[in-house]
Amino acid sequence: MGAFTYNAEHTSAVPPERLFKALVLDSDNLFPKVIPDCIKSSEILEGDGGPGTVKKITFPESSKFKFVKHRIDAVDKSNYTHSYTVFDGDGMEDTMEKIVYDIKMEPSNGGTIIKSTRTYHTKGDHKLNEEYIKKSEAKAAELFKAVDNYLAANPAAYN
Repeated sequence: MGAFTYNAEHTSAVPPERLFKALVLDSDNLFPKVIPDCIKSSEILEGDGGPGTVKKITFPESSKFKFVKHRIDAVDKSNYTHSYTVFDGDGMEDTMEKIVYDIKMEPSNGGTIIKSTRTYHTKGDHKLNEEYIKKSEAKAAELFKAVDNYLAANPAAYN
């Protein structure tokens, strides 16, 4: 198995408390609302929302993919960190075993710096498909921007 790591950083004028509540704690409800063209629904298959919880993310009919499943590995509300692993679904390439996401939100001048690390684990000695990575990174940036815009437009949300 190969492991390939990519880092990204985003900034937001929204404080980390609000951003964490929206992006992590209430993502099941918020994502289908603010990015319905990317995520149709999210449902808990097992668990209580904390570490060990398995979720199924369903994509809209217009999507090339139907779903992915992910497991929450860690949630730290006081330090604004979140880790989860995508491990199943047609939204992953056949050569991919899993994708591990580690997210940390840091306060910065009244806003937030979001640092994310994605580690792609391939099956056997397969190499990463760079086009897949670029699309995945673009979708993540689109999701963040949509949530950031929603929070900026709705200052009372997630206080």
